Amino acid sequence: MVQTLTVLGLESSCDDTAAAVVRQQEGAQARILSSVVHGQTDLHSAYGGVVPEIAARAHAEKLDTCVKQALIQANTDLSDMDAIAVTAGPGLIGGVMSGVMCAKGLSAASGLPLIGVNHLAGHALTPRLTDGIAFPYLMLLVSGGHCQYLIAHGPETFTRLGGTIDDAPGEAFDKTARLLGLPQPGGPAVEAEARSGDPQRFRFPRPLLDRPGCDLSFSGLKTALMRMRDQIVAEKGGLTRQDRADLCAGFQQSVVDTLARKTHRAVALYLKEAPDDPVIAVAGGVAANTAIRAALESVCDETGLRFVAPPLALCTDNAAMIAYAGIERFRTGARDGLDLTARPRWPLDQTSPAMLGGGRKGAKA
Repeated sequence: MVQTLTVLGLESSCDDTAAAVVRQQEGAQARILSSVVHGQTDLHSAYGGVVPEIAARAHAEKLDTCVKQALIQANTDLSDMDAIAVTAGPGLIGGVMSGVMCAKGLSAASGLPLIGVNHLAGHALTPRLTDGIAFPYLMLLVSGGHCQYLIAHGPETFTRLGGTIDDAPGEAFDKTARLLGLPQPGGPAVEAEARSGDPQRFRFPRPLLDRPGCDLSFSGLKTALMRMRDQIVAEKGGLTRQDRADLCAGFQQSVVDTLARKTHRAVALYLKEAPDDPVIAVAGGVAANTAIRAALESVCDETGLRFVAPPLALCTDNAAMIAYAGIERFRTGARDGLDLTARPRWPLDQTSPAMLGGGRKGAKA
């Protein structure tokens, strides 16, 4: 018998409060019936970044509203759902806890199964939601807090080929924006400024290209930009608008070149899996950067792989990806109880050594 699943998803891992309803008939393409996202940019803009306590409070205030809106937009009721999926980590622990507690309450009240979802798996499975691609595929997950090359073998089986050993690209974009007096979030602001800049004027490092493998590092790139900014200020007494645009363009070009070279290396490792339909997929907030997308498309043209990138609205944090990842887990028989815990750290590949170290609560990534 063909099974059709309808799942309510909740997302609150950082500064977007979201709920969505996704439906999938077994063997068919999933459909997003609704997707509601309440951003918090205005709440954090004065602080130059996300304030965890403010984010957690905003999530607690908005989650029930998001759920109601998602159900109304989907023309459904809670009784029409087959399960409730929620981001259970990784992320800012206060926000993750807000979502998990809301989902537990809905599950307890309705009797619906509860499914905890790894936020990174939500991003990594988004190309299956939007394009229905088959396993295994090569995934570049590039966001504000994470950057990893993964081979996706199944809904919960991932092999990490490499990743960032310090700042993720999104983090570096945000810090660059702060250094240059640009608004947050930094990614769109730096990209917009770079459009009128000369990427050749300032030569920034391409980190770790002199080392084998697919690991990445962007912390030193941010430091190089800060030193270049200080040098210009010392020589000229300040930055002109063109100086700032050129700094942004040079910084962005360094990120683009680094990701392109590392992607070539990841492709070589991925092709050893001999996939029937080789695909590079990209997801995560930084995947919205048009220059990065163009560079990855060029890598695909050069290597003969198909390039898949979800719509921009599904690259940033959303609950549709969580609902879909919940469907994928549900079909494997996965269920969670009301003892589901929020996790600030939750690596996708739990067999590889931690990239960023660990602690009492486990590996960071």
